[in-house]
Amino acid sequence: MKITAAITGVGAYVPEYRLTNQELETMVDTTNEWILSRTGIEERRILKGDNQGSSVMGIKAVEELMAKTGLRAEEIDLIICATTTPDLVFPATANIISAAVGASNAFSYDLQAACSGFMFAMATGAQFIQTGMYKKVVIVGADKMSSIVDYTDRSTCIIFGDGAGAVLLEPNTEGLGMLDFELHSDGMGEAFLHQKAGGSRRPPSAETVANREHYVYQEGATVFKFAVKSMADVAAQIMERNGLINEDVAWLVPHQANKRIIDATANRMGVGPEKVMLNIQRYGNTTNGTIPLCLSDYESQLHKGDNIVIAAFGGGFTWGSILLKWAYDGNSVKS
Repeated sequence: MKITAAITGVGAYVPEYRLTNQELETMVDTTNEWILSRTGIEERRILKGDNQGSSVMGIKAVEELMAKTGLRAEEIDLIICATTTPDLVFPATANIISAAVGASNAFSYDLQAACSGFMFAMATGAQFIQTGMYKKVVIVGADKMSSIVDYTDRSTCIIFGDGAGAVLLEPNTEGLGMLDFELHSDGMGEAFLHQKAGGSRRPPSAETVANREHYVYQEGATVFKFAVKSMADVAAQIMERNGLINEDVAWLVPHQANKRIIDATANRMGVGPEKVMLNIQRYGNTTNGTIPLCLSDYESQLHKGDNIVIAAFGGGFTWGSILLKWAYDGNSVKS
C-alpha cells in the first residue's frame, strides 16, 4: 500500500503592525497607485520590537497548528524551517522553534532556497513520511524580511513583509497528499537577486554596513521575466505530467511575489482567478511565509480530494511546483 505525505493541519501568524502604501509614500518616492498597479500590494505586516527574529513568528504558527490539530509536542518527529532570515547564523531557527514548543523528541534543521524554500522543505519532509520513517513532520516557513530590506530603496521596500506559517505532514494511504513535485535551481541567478554581505564571502564590517550591503539587491526586470516563465512553465508541466486540465484543478497556490507574476502563471495553466489563492494585497511578499499563509487563509474553503497546484520562484534562482490532493474538509479543528 503506497504511503503519501498529506497535509493534515495548518497554522499561521502575522505581526500586528501594518505598513501601508500610504505610510511608504512618506518614506520613499512612490505612490499608492504605483505600488498597486505593479505589485497588487496594499499593506504588509512588520515585526516590531527588540530581539525579535523569524523564530518568534514560527513559534506562534506552530503553536496555532498544534492547538488546531491536537498535535502534542512530544509526537513531532521532525521540524524543518524554511527561512531566508534566520535568527542567527547558528543555531538553526528550527532548533529555536523546536525548543520553544517543547518538541524534545524531534530533530530539526533549516532549509534555505529563498522564496521557494517552503516548497523545497515540503518535498523534503514528505520523503521521511513516504519511506515510513516518520509519522509527524512539521514544515515551517518564516521570514522577517523587514530585517534585510532597505527602506530607502523604493524598488524593494514596497514588496516585502514579515510572516510565518506551518503545516503538519502525516502518512496517508487513501491517495491523498503530495502526488508529484518538480523542483529546479540555477545558480546563474545569483547576479540578479542576492544580499551582498553578511555571509562568509563578505562578513559584516564597518565598510559593508556603510555601503548598505546587508539588504536585498534585486534587478527587478530580469527577475520578473525569469519568474513569470519559470513558475508558469513548471506549473503547466506538472499538470500535463499528471493528465490534469484546468477543470481538474481546484486551487492554484502561487508564491505571493507580484500579482502580475501570479496572473501570468494562472493564465498559462488556464485557471481562472476564482481558483487562485491571493493574499499579497494584505501581506506583501513574506518569502517562505507566503504559501502556508495562503493555505491558512483559504483553509475553510478547501475540501477533501481537491487537486491543488503549488508554484514558487525565488532567488538563486530556485523554482518549482507541487501537486497535492487535499486531505480534509474545512478548518483542521479536532475536538
